[in-house]
Parts: sequence; structure tokens; C-alpha cells
Amino acid sequence: MNVKKPELLYLDHAAATPMDEHVLAAMQPFFQDEFFNPSSPYAPAVQARRAYDDAKHRLAVAIGGKSDEVIVTAGATESINLVFAGITGHVVVSAVEHPAVLEAARRHEHTIVPVDAKGSVLPEAVAGAIRPDTVLVSIQLANNELGTIQPLRDIATVVKAERQRRAEGGEATPIYLHSDASQGAGQIDIHVARLGVDALTLNAGKMYGPKQVGLLWAAGHVTLSPLIVGGGQERGLRSGTENVAGAVGFAVALERASRHAAGEARRLAQLRDTLQRELLAAFPEAVVSGNQKKRLAGHLHISFPGIDAERLVFLLEAKRVLVATGSACAANKNTRSHVLEAIGLSPEVADGSLRITLGRLSNESTSAQALAIIVDMVRFEQQRMKK
Repeated sequence: MNVKKPELLYLDHAAATPMDEHVLAAMQPFFQDEFFNPSSPYAPAVQARRAYDDAKHRLAVAIGGKSDEVIVTAGATESINLVFAGITGHVVVSAVEHPAVLEAARRHEHTIVPVDAKGSVLPEAVAGAIRPDTVLVSIQLANNELGTIQPLRDIATVVKAERQRRAEGGEATPIYLHSDASQGAGQIDIHVARLGVDALTLNAGKMYGPKQVGLLWAAGHVTLSPLIVGGGQERGLRSGTENVAGAVGFAVALERASRHAAGEARRLAQLRDTLQRELLAAFPEAVVSGNQKKRLAGHLHISFPGIDAERLVFLLEAKRVLVATGSACAANKNTRSHVLEAIGLSPEVADGSLRITLGRLSNESTSAQALAIIVDMVRFEQQRMKK
């Protein structure tokens, strides 16, 4: 992949990823030469329609679904809201969900399930939160701050057992399992049948695809209501002229991310483990959060107690290292991370937290350079705090 700014040491792949050159090449024709509205009747527009339908088919195949179950959206937030818009009953979510899920849940009667100290959702806690009127359980595949991979298959077993109980008892209330898998694609399995989900959200911008493009996969038995009405595109569930370029780019990005997932995960885990080992050697008091046995390969959440992480981020940027304190989607609210509160981190530890997320722009050289700068800047801040 061509890196436009090699002088920057980018450690925030969970927030955004650069577009894969193969993705850009696949999208390029639809910006100028093949710009046609796929709903128009003439031949060039029919070709655009075929390209769009083919992209949806490829997206569906990549996750093990059917193309008529895929809705292309403007991102994961829209996809999440579309799932919740069709719900009229009680919903269950975890305490560490993305703000898009938590805010959507607050529009319904809801229960927030706590997590353990590693940020893991316990299936038995989900089972205990389900009520007779629960219609939706929404649990992320992996946490965007900690990298903790949730036991989604076990949670799916809980939901299926409740569905079976209702069927045997003659109860008509449905229950669905949705997962926001925005952080998982390209590192772990996102096959919907193997996960056991009824609905799945993905974000192209997290997997080296175009920004503002996402998808919602929803099995045929899931009830949905449109957020956007108009011309009736996407089976009436998402009106508006279809984003042909975005869908085509998304398909290429997802295929490439899935194809290289296992090897990329091994590579990133080695880089992350080296960073973690060296940072803990330099700062024994540092705290690594998340489930270290079940976390995304590129994620390292590490806290330096007593350090102001927001100030540290600016100091690191001045030295070419781009890193985050937590979720970029909520970083401008100047509030402590709800994820870190959920796992019980003290304010002193939480306020000193960095989220380091590696990706395709990461290698041994860039990681070593970033490591040296982080060590220097943390020591600089520690000395400053002593004065």
C-alpha cells in the first residue's frame, strides 16, 4: 500500500484506515466514466445496476449471507440505527457498546448488561437480562477501545434457547441477536452462520475501504423499518440513489481483508506483543486493559497512572506519533470513557490511557520508532509531574 505521509507513525487504525489501492482502483470508474444512476433504464445505467448488484452479492458471500439480506448504508452508525428502528419491545445491550448502540438503545426500554474486569460480556448475564418482551440483544463482536473479543457464539446460544422456549410456549414475541462487527473484519471470523447472529453491522472505513459506507446484514426473519424514505431503494428500507462506487469499493475491501485476515492477525499480534513487552519493561507500573487472551491482534490499551493522556497525545503528535486515548467517535466530549468505567478502572489509571491500534501501515521499523518516542514522552511527563 502506498503511504502518502511516511513521516507519520500512525497507531490509530481502529479510528480510520487508509484506502487500499485496489479499492480505489475499483471505485475510480464510477466517479466519472460510469457515473450513471443505477435506476435509469438505458444501457450504461443498467451496467451500473449490475455492478451494484454484483458488489452486494460479493459482500453477502464474504459474510455467508444472501445478497437480498444486505443493505448498503452510509456507515455503521446508520446500520445500527436501522436495526433498532424496527424494534418495539425491550432491548439488551452491554455496558461497553459503541455510543451508536447505547444511544439507539436509550430510545427503547432497555437493560445494560455489565462486563467483567477484562471487558468481556458474560453469556449468563445476558441470559439474566432477557425478559419475555425482549426483542433485541445487541452485543459487539469486539470492543473498539480494549480490543476484547466477545463470546458471541455463546451469547447466540442463549438467544436461540430463549427463541426455542418462546416457540414451545406459543409466544409470538420474536428475539434477535445483532452484532456490531465494525472492529472485527479483517482480523477475526465474521461469517454470520458461524457467529449465530440474526443481524450484523460492518463499516468499510475500518477495513481499508471508503469512508461513509457500511452495511447491515439482516436475516429474512428480522423485522426492519426504514429510517430514510423516498424512492424505495433497498427494498424500501433505505431510499436514495445507490452508492455504486462505495458498494464496489466495500466489496473489494471486505474480500481483501477476509482473504488476508489470518496472516495479518499473526503479524499484528507479534508487533503488538513486542510493544506491550517493551512498554511494561520501561514502565512496570503501567496497566494493560482488556482480555489479553481474547483480543484483536492490533489492539493494545495501556495506561500510565498519573499521566494526563490527552496531553501525552499532543506531545506524541509533535513527535510524529498519532495515537488515541479511546474511541475517536466520543473523544471530543471531554468525558471519561464509559468503557473504562465499565471495567472498573480508577480515574488515575483511566486518565492515563492510550489506545494503540496497529494495522497495515505498521511494521517492525515504524513500531520501534513509535516505541522509542512513547517511552521518551512518558518519561518526560513523569519528570514534569515530579517538579
